[in-house]
Amino acid sequence: MARMTPAPSDDRPVVTRFAPSPSGYLHLGHAYSALLNAEHARAAGGRFLLRIEDIDRTRCRPDFEAAILEDLAWLGLAWDEPPLRQSDRLPIYERYLADLEARGLVYRCFKTRRDIADAMAAPHGAPAGAFRGAPLDPEAEQAALAAGRPFAWRLSLATARAALGPVFDRLSFVETTATGRIARPADPARFGDVVLGRKEIGTSYHLAAVVDDALQGVTHVTRGEDLREAAGLHVLLGALFGFAPPVYRHHTLIRGPDGRRLAKRDRAETLRTLRAAGVTPAEVRARLAAV
Repeated sequence: MARMTPAPSDDRPVVTRFAPSPSGYLHLGHAYSALLNAEHARAAGGRFLLRIEDIDRTRCRPDFEAAILEDLAWLGLAWDEPPLRQSDRLPIYERYLADLEARGLVYRCFKTRRDIADAMAAPHGAPAGAFRGAPLDPEAEQAALAAGRPFAWRLSLATARAALGPVFDRLSFVETTATGRIARPADPARFGDVVLGRKEIGTSYHLAAVVDDALQGVTHVTRGEDLREAAGLHVLLGALFGFAPPVYRHHTLIRGPDGRRLAKRDRAETLRTLRAAGVTPAEVRARLAAV
């Protein structure tokens, strides 16, 4: 299993990435993120990568992936390597999850969503909505497996804290803001025992994204501000694998006329719809430059 990677620094070639999920058509918010990443890489003489995060087989579709490539090309974007497709890399994520299992850092959780909701509502439930559990005893676990009960692989926060020792409470990440770079505490305790994989899918967004960013040499992660909190969890996972964290930037979200942030259901603001209406790439870029 990989261990410490070089920490990102200003004298290291910049590598950025845009990592959409092909579960719908790209909208202006996606375009904004893609353009920021591409322009950062070009300005720094670095590399811009495209990653297709298609591990959710129930929602991701080949036609949406084809539309992503078409929309980005229409915007005038090009990437420096063939797109990486996460569905082709499931064995890699499974190896990293197996590494955590071998080190006692994850456990099988057989609780249903209702079980967890009831536990969270209890008087002594985990703080701030963070679920914390524990593995079943070996006999009960074998019985559950023999009965074919579904389970999720959860990170054991308590074991992660023990594995990292004093480092756990000092975990942090660097974030680029409008006023410069600042260090933010990762605060991994707030996330509880997060799901890192399920029986039917051997990984989660969090695990796959952390592994891919490290293995692709991504030095700077620019994404929407709705993912700022996830950075703390990703720093924790990276530390367990020995990965140095990238530099983060969390940009403002693009909102529709009603003031709500755009989502894939907002068809009026998809790039396909705008293109069909005669909007040009230059007009899209000008609108986003004013954000």
